[in-house]
Amino acid sequence: MPPIDENPTFEPKSPAPEARRPKTPPAEGAASPNLVSLTLDAATGRIVKIEGIDATGARRELPEDKRTRLARTEAGATLQGIVEQAFEAGIAYVLGDRAGEEEPPESDDDAELSRMMLQSLIKHSAAERLMQREILARAIVGTLIDQAAGFNAAAPEKTATH
Repeated sequence: MPPIDENPTFEPKSPAPEARRPKTPPAEGAASPNLVSLTLDAATGRIVKIEGIDATGARRELPEDKRTRLARTEAGATLQGIVEQAFEAGIAYVLGDRAGEEEPPESDDDAELSRMMLQSLIKHSAAERLMQREILARAIVGTLIDQAAGFNAAAPEKTATH
């Protein structure tokens, strides 16, 4: 029940504009950082909104061309690519390939063939579940939260020995 002194209203209160801006403005002449804000649905990992943040801290919806530029990644620099690389490393380990040995670069055709064979192996394994969009999205959110909270910086790295 609202306090007696307040006029009850059913209108949602709008957030104060100051709440979305940094408390101290950046120094004069400071370069505008390349900051991006993602609004995520923590339960599903779905990105709800992508905003750019300017030097004053104001947020603006990113235009399509900037979102496209952000989405470009190096080959294998996605979580799906990392899972594929880990799967491939596991296969190489079982087959006795030595880690760290330099291999000659593959041609584009060979790389595509390797990728298709790897995807076929993943599809017929328990790793297939890990490649589902929903699983990857939740893993991304969990990793982002973990990184933002500083948990990884505080925990010593553990290496498995076999």
